[in-house]
Amino acid sequence: MRADRKETLRYLGYGGQEMEPQLAQMIEETAVELEKGSSPKSIYQEYACQVLGDKIKIGELTVQSHHLAVNLKGCEQAVLLAATIGRKADLMIRKYSVCNMAKAAVVQAAGAACIENYVDEVEEEIRKNARERGLYLRPRFSPGYGDFALECQRDIFQMLECSKRIGVTLTEGNLMMPSKSVTAVIGLTTRERESCQMEKCSLCAKTDCEFRQEGEDL
Repeated sequence: MRADRKETLRYLGYGGQEMEPQLAQMIEETAVELEKGSSPKSIYQEYACQVLGDKIKIGELTVQSHHLAVNLKGCEQAVLLAATIGRKADLMIRKYSVCNMAKAAVVQAAGAACIENYVDEVEEEIRKNARERGLYLRPRFSPGYGDFALECQRDIFQMLECSKRIGVTLTEGNLMMPSKSVTAVIGLTTRERESCQMEKCSLCAKTDCEFRQEGEDL
């Protein structure tokens, strides 16, 4: 797991403009501290998947979502995934929010880059395992995307035993603690041409892809 410096800049809202040396140093220091102090953990499990219209059944989970149904169309298996980089980012944000708001913002961005990078690593592990069985991955899709309700976090947490196995809990508003954590659904398909070979939709030039996640690069 690493805090990608370019991704950190992107999360800070830099769109190609020149970066001040002071900010570059702050990003580097923050990234190194996060990489050393974080404790990434993940859990994932494969389940049978059935899509009927906009209704999806993944193991014991039943979801009503048009956007997720489009993403999983044709998939007979799906993976539920949960991952976290631990509490280090939250502790740093709390610390610097008191004395250095600029650095707190950098920690927030670097933490987001860290969890995305870590989930990419976990997804690559899933991809390799799937390929050995002639299966290919659809883009990962998280609660809160499109009409995939954030409330579905609770069912995913229960099925994966997230609190017990990776130490992630949910607030009353279904937000994860530690905050730099992710849950996602990844469809498995036998149709290679319908799989996704890109780590992120924002990196892909195929803007007419029916599985594209709008707003993925925010």
